[in-house]
Amino acid sequence: MTDDTDAVPEYDPDRPAPLSTADELDALVASEDLVLVEFYTSGCSICQSMEPILSNVARESDAVVATMNPRDDPPLVEEYDVRSVPLLLLFSEGELVDRLADGFVETDRLVEFVGREE
Repeated sequence: MTDDTDAVPEYDPDRPAPLSTADELDALVASEDLVLVEFYTSGCSICQSMEPILSNVARESDAVVATMNPRDDPPLVEEYDVRSVPLLLLFSEGELVDRLADGFVETDRLVEFVGREE
């Protein structure tokens, strides 16, 4: 764990943690072994339809699940090459190991996606 973990907001492990800054994202990724982050934008209907799926993944996997609007911290758009939303980023041991930008993803597929790193 790093000293940055103070920036991690408290969250319910059965629900996605809402993040609002790159510092919060960095702190969460540094403090947890496996993290799935959904980048979304307000008004994105597919992103909204992913909310219950992300809660399912939080309950059914060992991953910490978080959501973030990259427009809240614009340098993230370039840093993570955000071209469409929802964009799902999978971090393991603090490193980005995979990404998924396929629109709506069903629970089973997303649990399998996360499970490859468990």
